[in-house]
Amino acid sequence: MTRLTRAFGAPLAALILFFAGAWILGLIAAPQIIMIEQSLWRMERPAGSAEISVRIDGLYNRLDVLALDEAEAQARADTEGRAATLAELATTRAQIETEIAELEEQESRPVKVYTLANFTQMGTAHLAIFFKTIAASLAVTAIALVVCYPIAFAVAKLEPPNRAALIMLALVIPYAINELLRIFAWQMILNYGGPANALLGLIGIEPIPFLESGAGVFVAMVYAYILFMVFPLYNVLETLETNLIEAARDLGAPTWRIHMRIVIPHARPGIAVGCIMTFMLSAGSYAVPYIMTRGTAAPWFTQLIYNRFFEATNWNVGAAYALSLLAACMVFIFVMMRLLKVSLKDIAK
Repeated sequence: MTRLTRAFGAPLAALILFFAGAWILGLIAAPQIIMIEQSLWRMERPAGSAEISVRIDGLYNRLDVLALDEAEAQARADTEGRAATLAELATTRAQIETEIAELEEQESRPVKVYTLANFTQMGTAHLAIFFKTIAASLAVTAIALVVCYPIAFAVAKLEPPNRAALIMLALVIPYAINELLRIFAWQMILNYGGPANALLGLIGIEPIPFLESGAGVFVAMVYAYILFMVFPLYNVLETLETNLIEAARDLGAPTWRIHMRIVIPHARPGIAVGCIMTFMLSAGSYAVPYIMTRGTAAPWFTQLIYNRFFEATNWNVGAAYALSLLAACMVFIFVMMRLLKVSLKDIAK
């Protein structure tokens, strides 16, 4: 606060803190807190609802008996006695019906119960989809790293600045198009009768069902999120002293050793950021797996979350599923930081 006040003055510093706090609370903390709270409760039948049901059944049986008594009273010859009996029976009927209405309202009124049962709704089939989504997201991240590392290194260290700028511009321009349009374009390219299979047919290879097999998901995801891997790598590799690489070459180090001993250790923060962003975007993607498989393959875990929220209208279980996916992403973040030996400060750079 003191530094902000000195740099911007007290009024502007207070305004900056206000908007920063509103951003953190409203867009980061509050949604997570609401999701956690939603996942920890569900509406259940009130305690003693079984006994209430038995009492309601007994009251309905009494109404049946009253109906027989009313029929007998109607058959009486004594007019005054019949009227008195019917009035008494009507009063009793009204009391029973009122009691039934109260008990039915009490039985049907659900109560909010805090429990971890929402997390146990994930049966064997849903657990399999969860682990398949995590494994597929790891595969997408690994493919993106393998594809993007040479590109980032070539642009940062092997190309002159003007050509490097053109290459980066060529990578950015396709992202001016809406993501859904790019995904649909890949669906048409990888379709059974699309250009990819047409080229394979020219060399005598039978058409491959890329979409039905799920292979198209990996292609589309790597393409959709490639910038989130390239830019962190490029930004870090650009700061690497070229003299270190040239000195290693002069000393006779092979290319693979230069990368293992010099380039990759320097690029660890960029690798961590790229892998974290690509993994989280892949694990949380809904449109790419659904469009690329036409909804025919096993669903992505995000599709299960969507179904729980908007089709099953079970927001509590949906929140529990979403929290499970968030927990998996957080575990991945800390594992990457541990493996690459980077801190939050290194990633922030």
